[in-house]
Amino acid sequence: MVLALESSCDETSAAVVHRGEVLSNIVASQVRLHAEYGGVVPELATREHLRNLIPVVRQSLQAAGVSMEALTAVAATRGPGLPAALMAGWTAAQSLAAARGLPLIGIHHHEAHLYSPWISGQPPRFHKATIPPHVSLIASGGHTLLVHVRSELDPVILGGTLDDAAGECFDKAAKLLGLPYPGGPVLDRLAEEGHADRFEFPRPLRDEPNHLFSFSGLKTSVRVFLEKHPGLADDPQDLRDLCAGIRAAIVDTLATKLVAAARKTGVGCITASGGVACNRGLRRELQAAAKKRRLDLRIADPAFCTDNAAMIGLLAERRLARGESTALDTETAPGWELETLAATGMTIPSPALPPVAPAASRRP
Repeated sequence: MVLALESSCDETSAAVVHRGEVLSNIVASQVRLHAEYGGVVPELATREHLRNLIPVVRQSLQAAGVSMEALTAVAATRGPGLPAALMAGWTAAQSLAAARGLPLIGIHHHEAHLYSPWISGQPPRFHKATIPPHVSLIASGGHTLLVHVRSELDPVILGGTLDDAAGECFDKAAKLLGLPYPGGPVLDRLAEEGHADRFEFPRPLRDEPNHLFSFSGLKTSVRVFLEKHPGLADDPQDLRDLCAGIRAAIVDTLATKLVAAARKTGVGCITASGGVACNRGLRRELQAAAKKRRLDLRIADPAFCTDNAAMIGLLAERRLARGESTALDTETAPGWELETLAATGMTIPSPALPPVAPAASRRP
């Protein structure tokens, strides 16, 4: 019975997971708070985490129908992320683990995203006993990564972005078009009613024989185009067509690079996760590409694309099953690189775990 916490950026989340099942997953979003500033303000995000942590933990336990006494482990995001925001959730997890004598598991945020495509159903469960070799796209506002998962808990980064992440490009392009924050989802919605072939934008590095991304140039091309065509985005249909053209450039690049990476590594499965995986255009593009190349495709459910504690708790269970835990005095790792997981001494042999709480301890 694992209580998991997530506070790496601007969402405070707590979840209770038990033997692969998500009993609860509470997320307190800060979108309205940061909308006034057009982006996440770290100091405000940290303050909100401190305000929200206890309420979301209480709600999570209540929704799961379990008491604090039923918990057998505590997990939290240890990195990467905003330093002070990470510290809020990690310190809370350390304190709870120390006070109750429970194992603590520090989770790498990106690694949790890697396995979120296997969370599905109602109630949500982790639906794979063994993770097959695959290539995964993690795309969000802060990160765009291609990862070769050779086997469970054995990821190798193939490449990432040289500048702006895909989600960042979506949001910045949306801001140039005058769309409200967060602009990415708004741009996606408008693109659904636009014609992608009317305005064509560049696909940086799409056809290069590497696993790198670069979206800064695409963002610049949108800015230059709008400067040359002042007032174009004021027309509703022109705006929708612009959104469709921008979206097509981003999703075409992401899908092409993901499929190329799968072909190069010889895997038969591809996955996508992170906030950008909610994008409807990307989901359709990946489905078409996977069908054409006869690849198995798994895309995270929208509820588990954005930051959430359920994916943290489920990965923690997988690590606990291997007898791993994290030392109580371990610090946060805001710049934690995924490829250093095995080299950083993230985990140590776990003490004997308390027995699983009997069903009677769960409130109806």
